[in-house]
Amino acid sequence: MTDFTMTIDGEAVAAAESFPVLNPATEEVYAEAPKASAEQLERAIAAARAALPDWSADEEARREAMRGAAEVIDAAAAEIVPVLTAEQGKPLSDSGFEAELPGRWLRHYAEVDIPTEVLQDDETALSRMTYRPLGVVAAVTPWNFPLYQAIEKIAPAIRTGNTIVVKPSPYTPLTTLMLGELLREVLPAGVVNVVSGDDALGAALVSHPAPRKLAFTGSAATGSRVAAAGAPDMKRLTLELGGNDPAIVLDDADPAAIAPKIFWTAFGNCGQICNAVKRVYVPSALHDELVAALVECATAAKVGDGAAEGTQIGPLNNKAQYERVKELTADAIEAGAEVACGGGPLAGPGFFFAPTVLTGVGAGVRVVDEEQFGPVLPVIAYDDLDAAVAAANDTEFGLAASVWSADDQRAEAVAARIEAGTVGINSHMIGGENIPFGGIKASGVGLANGLAGMLAYTQPTVINTARGWEGVELPAALEATA
Repeated sequence: MTDFTMTIDGEAVAAAESFPVLNPATEEVYAEAPKASAEQLERAIAAARAALPDWSADEEARREAMRGAAEVIDAAAAEIVPVLTAEQGKPLSDSGFEAELPGRWLRHYAEVDIPTEVLQDDETALSRMTYRPLGVVAAVTPWNFPLYQAIEKIAPAIRTGNTIVVKPSPYTPLTTLMLGELLREVLPAGVVNVVSGDDALGAALVSHPAPRKLAFTGSAATGSRVAAAGAPDMKRLTLELGGNDPAIVLDDADPAAIAPKIFWTAFGNCGQICNAVKRVYVPSALHDELVAALVECATAAKVGDGAAEGTQIGPLNNKAQYERVKELTADAIEAGAEVACGGGPLAGPGFFFAPTVLTGVGAGVRVVDEEQFGPVLPVIAYDDLDAAVAAANDTEFGLAASVWSADDQRAEAVAARIEAGTVGINSHMIGGENIPFGGIKASGVGLANGLAGMLAYTQPTVINTARGWEGVELPAALEATA
């Protein structure tokens, strides 16, 4: 497959150079993607700037265009699904779910009103808070959920009157390029532009003086560089970064009942989810039972090529991540971890790693202290709940967490003590287009999704209308301006 094109100013654009996209299940080249030149990036940014005045001026036209775009994308979902599995590795069923999200997000935001807040309304003044578009948005998206992460940024950006240039990960550019191809059928030229290339292209995009907003999802280390790139001209930021998300099990929980939920929120998408369960704290009395139940889930899960029928867990997406997971697991074993199941790569081609449950580890071991972003889960026994909460909070990250208990009120009391942007009670990853999501500490800046996420693509502006000035004697210093 070599016919993927970039979208610049509403047109299909090829490139003089290309780069290979591997299928992580086979390690073979699946397709070639266009590598944008510096001149093509400039064209994309110029197109976004040129489209901005007309696009931002007509709110109803924006709503209608977004509804039409949702229809076009939904109609093409069946074509997107196998490409997503081939470039990312996830099972076809997961790709099918992700392919539904662009339509959902576009329809949702098409119906969300941009509020006007009345701050004061009396005899002296009418004061209102309005929300205006920022301008051109630069979006850089990751490889774990390429379609979702693209539309999560595109939909609220264009709904609020901005235009956007999207640069996907070089590991998974294909479905984002397809998204751009579909959107250019129904949106005015220049509103959504999609360019593909290596990390240097992303750096050039976020440091360009034209964008007024940077939307980035990825690692905390790269997020810091993105923030630094936007600092000289005070670009607005939404940074969705990493997480080392704890699940705290209380002593009244039923291990057999909660294990499948914890397992799939840790191992779904091969563990490559920023807000997945990354470490589990469980009372010593329940430790062995929970570990046994997690091992049962792990051994029952079907690992394989995402394109094969029945596959539940695919490969890691790329060799760098595969090597990192291998390294963290080996480091834990060397530090004394016991391997309850898994423990290493699976035989054959592809970046496959056995679902792994580790015990006998704690703080100071890298797989506990760092974000593994793979199918490896450390389970840590505790005897003191306060100590477990302190350990859960003892991290540079603060994205998500969960508390598991038979008593919701008791769980909520513990949840209130956890330092994270989202805390689940007997769940870990409930979310959606209407629920804001973001982290604290090194897990990010700002919110995505919901009204709050949409307004992050706007500039709040206060409009004050004076009333009742007739007959008021102004101070001398103000007479000249009255």
